[in-house]
Order: sequence, then structure tokens, then C-alpha cells
Amino acid sequence: MSTAFQDDISSSVLRRMKEGGFDFSRFHPIEFYAIFPDEERARRAAGQFRGESLNAQVSPRDDGAWYLELSKVMYATHGGIGDFEQDFEAVVEPLGGIIEGWGVKHEIRGRLI
Repeated sequence: MSTAFQDDISSSVLRRMKEGGFDFSRFHPIEFYAIFPDEERARRAAGQFRGESLNAQVSPRDDGAWYLELSKVMYATHGGIGDFEQDFEAVVEPLGGIIEGWGVKHEIRGRLI
């Protein structure tokens, strides 16, 4: 995925988060997602982030591929997310994985989304 395209998506998501009242002054678990052709490669990628991530979960998908969700506690900033996305991509792509993006949960008017 091109860096410019990722930057555009991240900018848009961060702008919508701001409009929704997201609290950028605190740390949040930011989830980064990737898909792998097999479990072994997904687990190898997850293992590259020990000590840096809050949580790494590997799970099967219905189509036979494997899903990696990696949560990192950090400030939700364009630079911080972009830097980690580059590090994530540098591990995921050589193992045959595909980056699926990132996300964060936050509360809007008493509801967690």
C-alpha cells in the first residue's frame, strides 16, 4: 500500500475522530491489522513486536487465511501511527502478509464504538 494513500486515509480517520470528540490527550490502544496466508507467518510477525505491543492476537479467517490484530498503547497522532505502520509493514510484507489498516475504539455519548 502506498505511503501517500495510507497518509490520506489516516488523516481522514483522525479528522473524523476529532469531530467525534476523541480525547487525543491520553494514551489509547491502537489496533493494527494484517492478513497472512498461514498461521505460522502470522505468529512470526506477532513475535516481532514483543515488549512493544499491548496485545497480539492471531486467529483463523473463514477463507483459510490468518488474521493478526496487534494493539499498541500510544498517542493517536498522525506521525506516531504512520511511523508504527511503516514498522508493521516492514515485518508483515516480507512474510507474505497484507496490511489491513488500523483502528481505535472510543466512547461517543456513552457508547463504545
